[in-house]
Amino acid sequence: MVVGSGIIDLWISESASLKEKRAVLRRLLKKTQNEFNVSIAEVGDHDHWRRAKIGFAVVGNDQRFINAKIDHILNFIDRLQLAEVVRSKFEITVLSDLTGSAEMETGKYDDF
Repeated sequence: MVVGSGIIDLWISESASLKEKRAVLRRLLKKTQNEFNVSIAEVGDHDHWRRAKIGFAVVGNDQRFINAKIDHILNFIDRLQLAEVVRSKFEITVLSDLTGSAEMETGKYDDF
């Protein structure tokens, strides 16, 4: 299993209040979620009306696919032009198949 996660710092220049920021973020998050079937949410800078920090995560079985999907997500958010991408950081974690481990083969109800 391959997990890709990231944090994107945004600058919303046209926002004049928290209410406007939330409206922009709601559109950006919903469009990204619908386009890529990705888990995405605001994770920081909640009280700043021009800054936003969003986090996202994607799961798959191929590292190249996850890396490409993250690139597409970043490009998509940038092309929406709802907010300026100031900084982005992402990480790809490969979790090996744990079914070969003796610990994982025993189940909770194996004694019955």
